Amino acid sequence: MSTAYAEPWDRETFVARLRAVGMTRYHHLHPFHQAMNRGALTPEQVRAWIVNRFYYQQHIPMKDAAIIANCPLPEVRRLWLHRISDHDGEREGEGGIAAWLRLAEASGLSREEVLSGRQVLPGVRFAVEAYVTFARQRPWPLAIASSLTELFSPDLMSERLSAFERYYPWIAPEGLAYFRARLQQAPRDAAQALELTVRYCTTRQLQEEAIQALAFKCDVLWSMLDALQFAYGPVANQSPRTAASVSLSSSQEGRL
Repeated sequence: MSTAYAEPWDRETFVARLRAVGMTRYHHLHPFHQAMNRGALTPEQVRAWIVNRFYYQQHIPMKDAAIIANCPLPEVRRLWLHRISDHDGEREGEGGIAAWLRLAEASGLSREEVLSGRQVLPGVRFAVEAYVTFARQRPWPLAIASSLTELFSPDLMSERLSAFERYYPWIAPEGLAYFRARLQQAPRDAAQALELTVRYCTTRQLQEEAIQALAFKCDVLWSMLDALQFAYGPVANQSPRTAASVSLSSSQEGRL
């Protein structure tokens, strides 16, 4: 039977199918991410991740602005609006983007180098811009559904914070403020996005497209890590002790 004529799933089934996407496709399963959380990355690899992830962070408010621009419902726009200020801040020096820049500086990167975007890998750039394009061109309920990777991020963020504190002590503690803030923000955002997805994806076709949208977002995050692993080398065989003892080579310094 075509999904256009199939009965919609009930809430419990729909939510379970959305959550199942994260079990198999979220980037916590990626080898690069797993290596980072067990302390197996070199300083060069950590800095490369910070630089490239910043490109994603910069574009989150653009993605959210696209959702707001496409949504005709003021009650939804009001609910979604805080996400822009969460990242851009209410004023200069506040918000998630500023916090990520402080992480970069705490890791030894210069603010100018991170903001320039010169070290953003082509694969990362392509994935991030594809995500913003998705939010601009697809129906707003599906763009909201794509943000549901937040369902899986609170546990990941807690694990990441612990890993950075334990394995990467060369990063100044104040640089980890972004991760601490997201421990509170991500569960709130995930609950809000899930409720909107369930409320406005009311046909079977929209429900299935919402699952595809979430899978697409997982692919975006996975592709970013693929690009990093390809550019900065294997990580599988490094132990925390080995990673901590590796020093910057002149060739790698030139890349960042």
